[in-house]
Amino acid sequence: MPAAGPLLAAVEVLPAEGELSTAARFTVADTETVLPGHYPGFPIFPGVCLVECARQGAEATLPDGAKGARLAAVESTRFTGPVFPGDRIDIALAWKLTPAGDWQVRAKLTTGRGPAAGVRLRYAAPATTGEEAAA
Repeated sequence: MPAAGPLLAAVEVLPAEGELSTAARFTVADTETVLPGHYPGFPIFPGVCLVECARQGAEATLPDGAKGARLAAVESTRFTGPVFPGDRIDIALAWKLTPAGDWQVRAKLTTGRGPAAGVRLRYAAPATTGEEAAA
């Protein structure tokens, strides 16, 4: 997947355990442009970049029924540990279809030191032909 947003590198998609349980990873390069200002002399990978890693991983692994869905909300984030230059971030993604017909993904991001973040994203279901005609 090509890099997008604030990240220099791309999130790498890993072989899936199943359609609704997927995985990705990202290695934080010393050259990431966000590091010099966050924080000078003690660089920490910003939380918003962890959300971006989760988004890229999610969009690269959308379940078949979610193809064409678009990000509708960042429902929750929780940052639980620091991420430093050189860290590899492992991203475990768990998908589910909501009662409203949207797709929700829970991303657990970890480094070699343990949990780094939990992110929950919601993707709006792709419009059907009937809905497009009504719009």
